[in-house]
Amino acid sequence: MEIIPSANEMKLARDSSRTLARTLPKKNGQVKIRVFSDERTQSDIVVPASALRLLVNLLTEMAQGNAVTVLPLNAELTTQQAADLLNVSRPYFIKLLKEEKIPFKKVGRHRRVAARDVLAFKMAQEKISEEAVDTLVSEAQKLKLGYE
Repeated sequence: MEIIPSANEMKLARDSSRTLARTLPKKNGQVKIRVFSDERTQSDIVVPASALRLLVNLLTEMAQGNAVTVLPLNAELTTQQAADLLNVSRPYFIKLLKEEKIPFKKVGRHRRVAARDVLAFKMAQEKISEEAVDTLVSEAQKLKLGYE
């Protein structure tokens, strides 16, 4: 499910994420939350502290106007869904599969990839990019190009 926040939702998300962030427990465990669905109905629920942290992260992204998607790690994705997740074209993603850079399985004539594998690939690529930037900055500093 993807949510693209409106301007009003962005403001509400910003205010609520700040409030919730102040209440986050230091350790894992559980948190009791009181929910008011209208003036007469309220419920107390207990949720894992990790779920509350996830909610704060979700609200923070919404506050910045970012679309948010919740995706189970064990979900199987189509090649188009996986390409969208990596922000690449479907043909390029198919090329990655053919080069065996991301594992996949065939379901009939269609390829399916595990969300976990796509995200692992994405994190590995981000790490490579960060290392390249660090190398470039280091070289620029050695050459005294103003990157102190």
